[in-house]
Formats: sequence, C-alpha cells, structure tokens
Amino acid sequence: MKSLFSFGLSLLVTTFSWAQETKIIEIQKAGSSQQDQERFPGATILLSDTSQRVHLFHEGALVVSDRAYFYAKRNFFKAQGEVVFTQGDSLKLTCQFIEYEGGTRQAKAWGKVVLKKPDMTLETDTLYLDRIANKAFYNSYGKIVDEESTLTSNRGIYFMDENKYRFLYNVKIDNPEYKVNAQQLDYFTEVDYAYFYGPSTIEGIDYTIFSERGFYNMKAQKGNFEKNAQIDYDGKIINGDSLYFENEKEYASGTNRVRILDTLNQSLIQGHYGEIFKAKDSAIITRRAVATNIIENDSLFIHADTLIATGPDTQRILRGFYDVRVLKSDMRAKSDSIYFNETNGRIRLYKKPLTNREKRVFTEKDLTGRNPVMWFGNSQMSGDEIELLSNLQTKKLDSLKIRGNVFVIEKDSLSDDGFNQIKGGLLNGSFEEGGLENIYVEKNTQVIYYLYSDEDNELIGINKTLCSALEMQMGDDGIENITFLVSPGGDVFPEFKIDPNERIFKGFLWRDEERPRRKIDLFSQEDLELILPKIKGISLPEEFNAPQE
Repeated sequence: MKSLFSFGLSLLVTTFSWAQETKIIEIQKAGSSQQDQERFPGATILLSDTSQRVHLFHEGALVVSDRAYFYAKRNFFKAQGEVVFTQGDSLKLTCQFIEYEGGTRQAKAWGKVVLKKPDMTLETDTLYLDRIANKAFYNSYGKIVDEESTLTSNRGIYFMDENKYRFLYNVKIDNPEYKVNAQQLDYFTEVDYAYFYGPSTIEGIDYTIFSERGFYNMKAQKGNFEKNAQIDYDGKIINGDSLYFENEKEYASGTNRVRILDTLNQSLIQGHYGEIFKAKDSAIITRRAVATNIIENDSLFIHADTLIATGPDTQRILRGFYDVRVLKSDMRAKSDSIYFNETNGRIRLYKKPLTNREKRVFTEKDLTGRNPVMWFGNSQMSGDEIELLSNLQTKKLDSLKIRGNVFVIEKDSLSDDGFNQIKGGLLNGSFEEGGLENIYVEKNTQVIYYLYSDEDNELIGINKTLCSALEMQMGDDGIENITFLVSPGGDVFPEFKIDPNERIFKGFLWRDEERPRRKIDLFSQEDLELILPKIKGISLPEEFNAPQE
C-alpha cells in the first residue's frame, strides 16, 4: 500500500519547500503578452503561439500553459489550457486550470486534474496545495491508482509533518487481497498503518472485518478493532469490545464480551476472552465462558472455566475444563470436564482425576462428591462417567448412560429427611420425545425406597432391596415405578426399625445446592465478581469531525 499514497510526500517536500522570504513568480517564456485593464485590471496576459507555450516558475515549480494571467503586484497567476505542473523528473500534474498565490504559497488546480508519479496516479476534479499548513487536499471525488490498488474517496487530506493521509467520506480501497469501505481512514505512509473512524469494513479473501474504530497494518493485514467490532472468519462470526486479527497466522482473538457464533452448527460460545486458530479449526474461550447449542428447539447452556471447540464444521467437538455446569429446561448437570461431539450428538461428563493423596484419604462420600452429577426433575443421578446421546435427525435427547458408582437419589416428598436411593454399577436410560422415560440399572443394584399407602399417603415402611438389576419408569418429576429383576432380595421395614444411619447408602451425598436453576447459577462467585480489563482503545484524532450523513 505504500506506493499508493506516496505522491503527497514528494509533492509537498520537493515542490513546496519552506522559504524565509517570499520570492516573485518568474515569467520564463511566452509566445506573446498583452493587457486588458478593463477586463483584467493589473494583469499581464501571457499567450502561447505555435512554437512557444507560457512558462511560469516559482521556487522550483514550473507551470506550463496555453494562457496565463499574471498579477505582479499580487504575486499571483491564473493559468489555463492544458496546464502542466512539474517538479523535477518524478512529478507531473496536469489540469485545465490552476491558480497560484506566491505570498501565501497556495495553489488550486481544477478541471480533469491528474497527478502522475512513476508508481501512482491521482485523478480528481479539484486539488488544493497549502505550503504554509503543509497540506494537500481535495474536496471532491478522488481516485488514486498504483500497481496493486485503487483508492477512491470524496475527500482527501495529506499532513506533511506527520506523513499521514486522511481520506474521508465514502472511502474505498480495491486490492487483489482485500477491499475496504470506510467513513474515514487515516494512513501513515512510512509504516503502512491505517486507522479507521466511523463504520468501516475490510473484506479479505476469506474474512470480513467490521468496526467503527480500528487500526490495521495494511501490508501485513493485521490489526485490532473496537466499537461494534465484528470479524466474519471462515463461517464464524466473532464479536467483542476489542478484536485482534492476523491474516498470515490465520488467527483472531477478542477481549471483553466476546461472542463466537458458528453459523453452520448453530452454536454460540461466549466469554470475556477468546481465540480462533483457523488452520487448526479450533477456538478457545475463557472468563465466564458459556456455550449455547440448540437441542429439541431448546437452549443447552454449557459453562466451564475454559471451552475449546475443535475440528471442521462437519466434525465439531466441544471440550470444557474445570467447573463444568450444564443447564437445559428439563436437565441440569455439573462435572469437572465435558466432551461434546456435535457431529453425533454425544455428551460425556468426566470427573477430575484423583491425586495419590486423595486416593489414600478420600471417603466414599468424598468420591461421590467428585463424580459428575445430573438432575432430571426431582431425580439426582451421578457416577464415575455420564454419557448422553442425542438423535441428530430429531435434535432430541435419545439415551443416557452412567458408568461406575451409580447413584440415583430423590428427596422423599412426604418425610422431612428421607431419600429414595438406587445404587449400582451401570445405568442405561432412554428418552421419549426428549423426556427421560425408562431407566435400567444393573451390577450389584441396591434400593432404599419409601412406601406409602394409596388411600391416605401413610408411610407403610422403607423398602431395602438388593438385586442384580431393576427398571424404572420416570415421570415429569422423577421416579414413578420400579420393577426388580432377577430374584431380588430384601424386605419392607417399619421406619422405627431402621436406624437413620442405615437409611442411606455408603457414599450417599445430596448435592442439591450444586444444582444450577437459572442461567446465572452457571457461574461461580469468582466468575460473577470478575472485573473486566480496561481497554485503552484507539482515541479519536483532535481534528476529527464525523461526516454527516
């Protein structure tokens, strides 16, 4: 991009050098001269002929034209007719008319203005040059073309002291690798840096960036963006208070209120810091991270300290690590980590591995507290590992599997401290129309169940049974019916004959306080107290004036 904008520096530095004293404009050549005091008082009219055009010179600048009106007392001239302005061998400006004020060192060229240098061409209707303010500017449509890019805008200014261009109003850059549309663009020629102010879009081969304020290294195609910033990158839409993008490394990141929307999989990940690695088909998000997926036309929210999405769109896998919490209208869950294969709809919940010390000192209750846990209605279910499977066609939950140290617990609704419990080695469940309908528990299955009379809901006794397997039918609120399989052994005991300590299984743990009930419960207290880092931001230039629509 450097060649695209370099014309102004040469024009102002080499053509209009500072001077301590005002020099008089020189008449070098003319075919003839005349005066017309009635129409042009004080002017010498310089004319060309067949062999000689008019030549005027001032401080290194030569202006050649067909006709010039030179006002010696004012140190001013106006030239017209195929005007050619040159300085040395590298700069050539052509136009139909030009005015030049020697005292103020200002010039105005208009009428098919074309400024040419070896590496670029500028076309506009009117171009102003101001040596004292060290500016060159146009206030009408301008077009700049170099070997690679075409830039157009409705207004352009060059600040010589800062080696900076400012393009305003309907700014467009057309480059083979990207296209830019901006309201205002400040460009620093020596470093190829651009600053955007107002709604701006950068459209690359496989990315689109939008922001209302941003910085971009045009040559390296990398930068950061703020204020309604959005990056559409390989089918993923990234939003955040501050976004960073680097095309060569195929990398993007966001800070504060970050959202990564996967348009193909209809999944959303949110948090306060996120990164996308396109080459690795992966995204990472942390700081109050939450993933949202649609199952059964219902939102499935997954929180973890860190969420990682990997794989191409057709093989997307979501992993969550540490303090995983899951919320769905008819399901809740909590675990240390989660694995969600969005391709086959499989969700696995894992516990944190035990340290050697924990293996020595943990009680069975401690082990249960480490296990992943789920809630369906009033039922709490836990085990060493929990797996859920969805039907990809219906987008509904299809089956449930819990492996190792299975616990199913429900608070007995009629007693103060009673709990219905099922303990076993393996649980398989099935869903009907998205609701948990049937459960099969096997491997050293044990049951504690409170039995009541149908007539008056009086407690009959507490059923303690040991069997190889059992089946349960589930209702909206929990267990509705239990069928024991393969010669169960046990009995129903009056409440007073069972010691309170014998009314719970070894390893029993009621974890209702861990159950997320609202979306805010997905977050720990530390999450809720998180203080977002202050973004320094890209400040507006002092002379900035937002274009009026």
